[in-house]
Amino acid sequence: MPMNEWNIQSRAHACESCGQPFVDKQPYHTLLFDQPPELRRSDICDACAQKDGDARSRAGFISHWQGVYEAPAPVVDVIQKENAESILRKLIERNDPSHVPAAFILAVMLERKRILKVKEQFTREGRRVFIYEQPKTGDIFTIADPELRLDQLEEVQRDVAQLLERGLTPPVTPGEAVAPAEEPAAETEPAAVPQ
Repeated sequence: MPMNEWNIQSRAHACESCGQPFVDKQPYHTLLFDQPPELRRSDICDACAQKDGDARSRAGFISHWQGVYEAPAPVVDVIQKENAESILRKLIERNDPSHVPAAFILAVMLERKRILKVKEQFTREGRRVFIYEQPKTGDIFTIADPELRLDQLEEVQRDVAQLLERGLTPPVTPGEAVAPAEEPAAETEPAAVPQ
């Protein structure tokens, strides 16, 4: 079964080993394992990380890093303008292979703006794969390198620019007609009477 091109795995709110909920500002450990067809994230508390010993000896181990848990902010019902991160999340949710190049470029843009951090880079099934982390939320993004050629960059840059300008339009299901937007009725001015 082929590897998923990308995925998002959120930071856990409790230790996977002991089940204790994380508290704000508590250190935790993230372990990343290759468990085909996907990568699996495991978040554990400091005590369990010390008790479990060296994770590198476990089957499929890829990477380990430490973080500090930040309790989620209260949910506020506010309509937010789409940004590069929200578009990247939507592209990943759709899992549409045609969006792989745009997702890769968005991830690189977010890395350059220091919104995402590269935690790991490795080769899987002959393709370079990047593991990005969004430090504020602890979410990790698995993004495969689409190995773009120079002659493809201009088209992908246009796609990304359109996504940033217009957002991601919802997919149209087969048989569903898209209703044209209603044009406002034109106001007619009385014809000028020659004098």
